[in-house]
Amino acid sequence: MSTTGDGTRAVRAGLPAPQQYEPTLPGPVFAAHFHLSGEPAGPYTYGRETNPTWTHLERAIGELEAPGERVETTVFASGMAAVSAVLLSRARTGDTVVLPDDGYQALPLVREQLEAYGVGVRTAPTGGDAQLRALKGAKLLWLETPSNPGLDVCDVRRLVAAAHEAGALVAVDNTLATPLGQRPLELGADFSVASDTKGMTGHGDILLGHVTCKDPALSAGVRRWRKVVGAIPGPMESWLAHRSLSTVQLRVDRQCATALTLAEFLARRADVTGLRYPGLPGDPSHAIAVRQMRRFGSLVSFTLADKDTAERFLARLRLVDDATSFGSVRSSAERRARWGGDAVPEGFIRFSVGAEDPDDLLADVENALDEAVG
Repeated sequence: MSTTGDGTRAVRAGLPAPQQYEPTLPGPVFAAHFHLSGEPAGPYTYGRETNPTWTHLERAIGELEAPGERVETTVFASGMAAVSAVLLSRARTGDTVVLPDDGYQALPLVREQLEAYGVGVRTAPTGGDAQLRALKGAKLLWLETPSNPGLDVCDVRRLVAAAHEAGALVAVDNTLATPLGQRPLELGADFSVASDTKGMTGHGDILLGHVTCKDPALSAGVRRWRKVVGAIPGPMESWLAHRSLSTVQLRVDRQCATALTLAEFLARRADVTGLRYPGLPGDPSHAIAVRQMRRFGSLVSFTLADKDTAERFLARLRLVDDATSFGSVRSSAERRARWGGDAVPEGFIRFSVGAEDPDDLLADVENALDEAVG
């Protein structure tokens, strides 16, 4: 379906060939083992290695990641399981990897584990393609663009070219953009990684992650890691994820459109500073974002005067959950500094735009801001 639109691809991706009297999307397969006779030459042998429900989901994600291309996707029990599979399966003692220093909050935990294994780790900010200066001698470059929670964007093509020239592989955490907003493999990356807990499944009710590669050898290493550590998704979660993919284009389009509207509204507020949204023409990352992104995501970040103002704002929202995840059809927001792991001001707000009516959502935000600062 390489020539179809995103919506058509989303509702058809990964479905098996039609069979009389069978469901369009087969139900979840609950099995620890499968019938085997003779040599185990079939696709399904043991539940830690393969499952038919994973197969359908992995094909579906692959079709969204790289339409018309031959790719292999591996699904995991969570986004961090997918992240760890790439970093910990590729890096060896004495190797060097390059990470963003403004990425997802759990990345420092992975850094500690890498260093415990004797792997050197260098870090640099996402903005300004600063990781270019840390590439010499590296074996793997990890990009997160847009970054979470700061929403900086780096030039993936430029960084991939430099990394490959230096002999390094490149992985891109594409959680925030989703494949509908950005396709890292088309930009030259070796691994496209995401927490599908967020926008891909979009309902805030399952944990899931994936890694997609064009190179079968790289994919084999990721699959081996999943088998060794057992970081496998449940069949029910996998089936729910596939079910949810059918609406991903509808959800993402609505969320991105409303996110831009919210960003435009916030830009007019004197009590809001540090506003970031890559789709906003005045955003520092906009010029790069428009060259490599097709949609700009559901996250908007901004800063209020202080911790107390931010807490009052969150408490007065009526249509927005105070929660730490993002990408759901239900809007959420949080004062990110409460976790202590991000270099953000005390009044920094990460706002995840949902699928509510835009007028209702903006009215709720305006009322909460007025009450919080008044």
